[in-house]
Amino acid sequence: MPCVGDWLNSPLSIVQGIFAQNVPNSDWEKKVTEYFKEKLKENNATNWVPSLNDVPVHYLKPNSLVKFRCMVQDMFDPEFYMGVYETVDPNTNARVLHFGKYRDVAECGPQQEIDLNSSQTVTSERQTFYCVPVPGESAWVKEISFLTEPAYVSASQARVSPSTSYTPSRHKRSYEEDEDMDLHPSKQKEQHMGKSCCSGGDIHGCVEPKRLETEASAGHHVISPNCSPPLDLNFPLPGEKGPACLVKVYENWESFKVNDVLEVFGVLSVDPVLSIMNSEERDSSTLDPMECMDTAEEQRVHSPPASLVPRIHVILAQKLQHINPLLPACLKEEESKTCEFVSNFMSELSPVRAELLGFLTHALLGDSLAAEYLILHLISTVYARRDVLPLGKFTVNLSGCPRNSAFTEHLYRLIQQLVPA
Repeated sequence: MPCVGDWLNSPLSIVQGIFAQNVPNSDWEKKVTEYFKEKLKENNATNWVPSLNDVPVHYLKPNSLVKFRCMVQDMFDPEFYMGVYETVDPNTNARVLHFGKYRDVAECGPQQEIDLNSSQTVTSERQTFYCVPVPGESAWVKEISFLTEPAYVSASQARVSPSTSYTPSRHKRSYEEDEDMDLHPSKQKEQHMGKSCCSGGDIHGCVEPKRLETEASAGHHVISPNCSPPLDLNFPLPGEKGPACLVKVYENWESFKVNDVLEVFGVLSVDPVLSIMNSEERDSSTLDPMECMDTAEEQRVHSPPASLVPRIHVILAQKLQHINPLLPACLKEEESKTCEFVSNFMSELSPVRAELLGFLTHALLGDSLAAEYLILHLISTVYARRDVLPLGKFTVNLSGCPRNSAFTEHLYRLIQQLVPA
């Protein structure tokens, strides 16, 4: 059992230590990647990293190390950020360098200010991917992935208990709103009309707010005209569950493309400041004619609330050849474990194929030829594309099926038990 240290619960503190030791040197970023790569190789340490595929976001500690098995659904434009910035204390003029990598918001001390004109500031670039859980992933894949990772069976230190108490949130009024209240006291009275008692024996005005409150508590959603519509996570298949994430990649993002299946390890960011910043940007865009060109829906898609679509700042990422948890992660590497698995499997391949053929023949009502074609279809994969023609794709159409609709559903469930997705 590996020791769950600061590298799992507080990865940014590890990054800060490496940054402080190598601050004049620009190789501190490579050393951070090498550090976490070596840590994840120790004693199956990857199993102890909480996964967003299995653990709800509200159970995870913010700024902790997490992993996510996902598919790249969309790519946004590259964004610029302060890779290195300098803060200054106005009282003592003390200057401190900070790193902005793996963060959404620049941080500084209570008595510090960010010097935007500092010569030490380094502007860097990162790419943002909109990633969703692997579409159509079978239930047995999720179950095995969950059970083979003991971090979820015995509560990991990176998990936190959600609060069971409810505290209504109150938005702070801006200075302009306070002035507006002072100049128009009637608005303040109108806002408190629902709380005051009715005068003159008119009870209709008091019954309506209570009725709406009762309907809302009974489960009827009362949508205010000022509220934005619910966010569509845009899953490719209906009925999909799991979080969508904005995955921020800092290096080699050219090697990733849409529809790639990835496993990423990175820092979880659910900073509520992001939602406040997004709302302020939407308010200011109404005054800027250039920003009005972007619709509110586009802004919501590119900058959704972090509570619904968390951010992952990637430290390590790899493409997945497959998502079968019963197979080695990479079948092409000439490692001892992989070679041993392949050699043992090849010796049993012939009887396994015969058993699979008999199983599918029985499922297809005794049609062995259709079962052969179905096996070829299941093992086919696109290995190259020539213009718009995918090479390696083997489609199959089954005809002459019984008109009973239960047959297709039964065949679908059988195939679902065989393939990971």
